[in-house]
Amino acid sequence: MLRNLFKGGDKSHNESDAVDEQGSWFNRLRSGLAKTRDQFLSQMSGLLRVGRKIDEDLMEEIEEILIQSDVGVDTTLTLMDNVRERVKAEGLSDSSELGSVIKSEILNLLGPDVPLRIENEKPYTILVLGVNGAGKTTTIGKLASRFTGNGQHVVVAAGDTFRAAAEDQLAIWCERAGAELIRGGENAEPAAVVFDAVHAARHRNADVLIVDTAGRLHTKKPLMDELSKIGRVMGRAHAGAPHEVLLVIDGTVGQNALMQAKIFNDAVPITGVAVTKLDGTAKGGIVIAVNAEIGAPVKLIGIGEKLDDLRDFAGADFVEALFADETTDA
Repeated sequence: MLRNLFKGGDKSHNESDAVDEQGSWFNRLRSGLAKTRDQFLSQMSGLLRVGRKIDEDLMEEIEEILIQSDVGVDTTLTLMDNVRERVKAEGLSDSSELGSVIKSEILNLLGPDVPLRIENEKPYTILVLGVNGAGKTTTIGKLASRFTGNGQHVVVAAGDTFRAAAEDQLAIWCERAGAELIRGGENAEPAAVVFDAVHAARHRNADVLIVDTAGRLHTKKPLMDELSKIGRVMGRAHAGAPHEVLLVIDGTVGQNALMQAKIFNDAVPITGVAVTKLDGTAKGGIVIAVNAEIGAPVKLIGIGEKLDDLRDFAGADFVEALFADETTDA
């Protein structure tokens, strides 16, 4: 079974419900990556057949498939250089031996899993960035629901004051999640709203403060200045804030998402990435490129609209699902 290749970690919680839940999530992840896998695996399996010699022509064909899957040129070259070194060091000659090497090197590029965890700060502050349409509001709502479901008191700051629809969406999510929403008046200064929200969260002894921000990338310079100001205001209002700077990117956008990430990272250093809409793209290889390209780990992935379709990213599960065929036993 393919997933056995990547087993690891603490297996002390082997209760049947936990096992069933994990199996269900893997099935949903595999289904969500179907478009990417259909493009990626169908081409790759044709190359990695028994009897084909490993040579430079083969390596270049694999590179092309990876780039087409939005792994990106730089990340692909790094990955394939590592694969070449492994082939040489292990004396591999048949292309059928390359599959496990490629999977292993993808895992190495992804790095260790860094799940989003609330540390011993109260309130623990999460600044959420992303362009309009990336799924930022939905991600905030799902995070708020996760935290309140754990019994934590959550406050959400409506820092995107230029879009009334964004505040209205947040209000709906907060009501569903049982979180408090702090919002300013029409066209209120975002930094002022966030400042008030930090103090409100502290006064109300909240466990978590999640801050929404604007995502009008077409006004890049003013927006980046605004985000930098929000970061500074949070730090002055609460020592160490923001504790997490989470960038939400749309998986269907591909390499453009990485360009967006670099712009946001210049304004406020990103500590983690949430990749949404992976179920709607054939180019989910963007997940592989994120850490290598911007130096921040993917912490969350979204593969649907359900509340629990936003999950902590697990590199092994992602690679398993990416390479799984329809007969894989989940």
